[in-house]
Amino acid sequence: MKKLFGTDGVRGLANVDLTAEMALGLAHAAADGRSGTAVVGRDTRRSGQMLASAIHAGFNAAGFDSADLGIIPVGAVSHLTRTTNAAFGVMVSASHNPAADNGIKFFGPDGAKLDDDREAAIEARFLAGPPWVDVHGEALGIQVPMTDALDRYVAHLVARADYRLAGIPVVLDCANGAAFLAAPRLFKQLGAEVETINAEPSGMNINDDCGAVSPGMLAERGAGRIGLAFDGDADRCIAVDEDGMVCNGDVIMAILARHLKGRNELPGNRVVSTVMSNLGFRLAMNGMGLEVVETPVGDRYVLEQMRATAAGLGGEQSGHVLFRDHATGDGLLTGMRLLEVLAATATPLKELRRVMVEYPQVLRNVHVRVKERLPEADPVWEAVRMMEKRLGNEGRVLVRASGTEPLVRVMVEAREGHEAASIADDLVVVVRRELGGIPGDLG
Repeated sequence: MKKLFGTDGVRGLANVDLTAEMALGLAHAAADGRSGTAVVGRDTRRSGQMLASAIHAGFNAAGFDSADLGIIPVGAVSHLTRTTNAAFGVMVSASHNPAADNGIKFFGPDGAKLDDDREAAIEARFLAGPPWVDVHGEALGIQVPMTDALDRYVAHLVARADYRLAGIPVVLDCANGAAFLAAPRLFKQLGAEVETINAEPSGMNINDDCGAVSPGMLAERGAGRIGLAFDGDADRCIAVDEDGMVCNGDVIMAILARHLKGRNELPGNRVVSTVMSNLGFRLAMNGMGLEVVETPVGDRYVLEQMRATAAGLGGEQSGHVLFRDHATGDGLLTGMRLLEVLAATATPLKELRRVMVEYPQVLRNVHVRVKERLPEADPVWEAVRMMEKRLGNEGRVLVRASGTEPLVRVMVEAREGHEAASIADDLVVVVRRELGGIPGDLG
């Protein structure tokens, strides 16, 4: 069983769970005595420079040259890994987590996140420890800055747009994270009228009551405009319509799916979503004659299924959206494609969002001591079956362990919000009892 890698790389409290020594060792283990190059980007966290420097050192000690991309969205790391023929890309970010956390995501030469087997191999070499293969003299790798990394990335996205956003007012919430430079530059180049908020990173204010995880400020500031909110590494995009209503990843995918189907650009009439997608999304897709392929949570699993089924669109309710010709979630690209629909149809987002009706959904995050025991916790699953029987075809229950945090997530959908809340609260009681709920946790 993996000990370090979770659903989205390695994460933990910076300099406690995730140290510079660990970052160096993981990079060294990834290189594994081979030759090649690596590109390394980061978000705005105070700990990012420390960890990125250690990653560079690990690769260089193994004979890899490394390029420093600086503060840049994760989509740029994916793109530049592929277009520079690098053996690895690395993003130093804990995504939507608080500022004190950090994380490490590895990408392969195709710009996609490493699969479970490759992560497990890196982890095994790391845990085995030294001696690793070191080089000397001229064989040592060097670190160089890629000063035009942001320019390359923005130019790449602009080149994908055969439309302009002239006259469309947009408010961008950059979450004081990796998008704070790239997002306003991109959307201004596309012709939008841009206002930017939460684009003054301090190193400790990333995701702080802002961005994709907290779009309330954006909803208030929008005032009749479209809002786009990104998270810490900018792989997520959440939209806000002209009336201040939040459009999550399900809504964005539904809008895009209808648009792409109408243009015969949705191969196999198929979309890929995770188990967290709203029942209303599935019903909307079925109503359009589209097949929904379901995966575990995590955009890399979505991508794997998209490749396996030749699907053209996939994503998560959380705002990760993937397209067939892009190897990872990219919030800036998602925002572009959403605004493309507005520009092509001359239809307000508040009307486009009616493509689906969201079922009331209640999500409880239960802090527990032993989330690993969930698969064998029979009383939990007995309670789940009882609640599923109660809902019948009018709702859905999902209980799963988080891949990145010591949490069990309890999700319930029902036609009525009060019923979803009641069922979720009952399940939380069982989860806490069986898995060691932490006192004082409110779920």
